Amino acid sequence: MEIGKTCGQLAILVDKKMIFPVCKILKEHSAALFDYLADLCGVDFLGKREKRFQVVYNLYSIARNHRIRVKTDVGEEDCLVDSVTGIWKSANWHERELYDMFGIEVRGHPDLRRILMPDDWEGHPLRKDYPLQGKGQRDDFSFVPKEDRQPTRTPRGRGESW
Repeated sequence: MEIGKTCGQLAILVDKKMIFPVCKILKEHSAALFDYLADLCGVDFLGKREKRFQVVYNLYSIARNHRIRVKTDVGEEDCLVDSVTGIWKSANWHERELYDMFGIEVRGHPDLRRILMPDDWEGHPLRKDYPLQGKGQRDDFSFVPKEDRQPTRTPRGRGESW
């Protein structure tokens, strides 16, 4: 475990096997009471670190008015973390987004499936090796040229010449 500060906020880096027990203690211990999972996100460090991904849990204690950032490193070959939905119900959609956008599996999640992309989508768009222009999915869409667009109604206070 590593402890430090990031932008004035306490941050700890824990082994991914310890993420559930550490989060449970942070929620339930009387000195911490981190009762609100404000955010859960992934970071892709492609080519910059030994372990490619990091999962970040931003926690807040409503009772104590303090914050902590809990981070865990995840390798590309073992792209898996334990679910914290048993601790905070709000983790449900955050973990689904983590899976959908980064391809990080969440063990023990009650309904792990894509949340933003279609079910048949190939790849994970927030990975740094995902092509900036996508993988050709937009080729099937026709776009309306800008000059053909007309306002559907005249804005208030504007005449017909608008």
